[in-house]
Amino acid sequence: MTEKRRGIVLSGGRTVVPLALGAMNMGTLTPEEESRRILDHFIGEVTPRYVDTEGKPAAGMLDTADCYCWWNDRGSDGGHSESVIGRWLADSGLRDAVYLATKGTGRIEGVDKAWGRGGDPDWEYAQTHFLGASKKALEESLPGSLERLGVDVVDLYYVHVDDRRTPLEETLATLAGFVADGRIGAYGWSNVPSWRLAQIEVLCAANGWPVPLAIQQEHSYLHLKAGISWGGIVSPEQFDFLRETPGLALVAYSPILKGIYDKPESRKDHWIMPRYAGPDAEAKFAALDDVARETGATPNQIVLAWMMGRKDVTVLPLMGPRTWDQYIQLVEALDVRLTEEQVARLDAAGA
Repeated sequence: MTEKRRGIVLSGGRTVVPLALGAMNMGTLTPEEESRRILDHFIGEVTPRYVDTEGKPAAGMLDTADCYCWWNDRGSDGGHSESVIGRWLADSGLRDAVYLATKGTGRIEGVDKAWGRGGDPDWEYAQTHFLGASKKALEESLPGSLERLGVDVVDLYYVHVDDRRTPLEETLATLAGFVADGRIGAYGWSNVPSWRLAQIEVLCAANGWPVPLAIQQEHSYLHLKAGISWGGIVSPEQFDFLRETPGLALVAYSPILKGIYDKPESRKDHWIMPRYAGPDAEAKFAALDDVARETGATPNQIVLAWMMGRKDVTVLPLMGPRTWDQYIQLVEALDVRLTEEQVARLDAAGA
């Protein structure tokens, strides 16, 4: 990548690199030194190659959360990733080149109880004991994130876990207050169904509050098997909602489904595959492999390039590398160019 390239324009007017960097494992599974190497390359070397429509520098999106990564460090309640990014920002001086996104509401109340007898996280407990999006919870969470990140403002602040215990009006009024006082540039929602987003739009219009800039949902190339409902995964219905809401971007987490596309053995026995396995997945794998052979790219890279090339909806894939080597392979997807015929073939593949 040597020539200047156009980035993705978000509804707030900021232009970003069309592939975002997820920092979930930074400070736990990814040691700080390796995390800094990844951050230096993505923000210091990749991001300067992208510009907006006027030729001004784009930013690289870094995605983290206040709860990252308690499940990798028993006895903690998170904050590792934000802290690593904060120290890196202070040392690098590259804050202006970063579109900084973090999340609140996902910390666990009584996190010491969120562990099973075998030493693994008890996700059933965690999913029912998250902090939530009340005014009190958000007003405690945001200052903590700002302190760990070492900044006065984050560009995008997500409701990490859709909290139906708290009235939407309370959450939205609090977020609107954060925008008004300048501590966040915009807000988003994660793991949320479309009907909740419709309610949010109505309440924002009625009260003069800003609307969400982005949703963060799981999205990849494979389709869920018929009969399976998974609330955090984008459905065809949600894509219809996104098409009708042009200012709302999709930040897609787990775009390569734990890297299964590059590993034939994982396509059969990975724990994530029961959601997808079947004739439809096999047909999509076959099309993906054909295009990979034609381009010389890996299947993981083809999936990311296919997502970045979507025309009807703004999709920003969120890569989450654990190692430097994984990062380098994934970021090279920015150099993959698919023909219209290849995209059409990938779109059409299925049982």
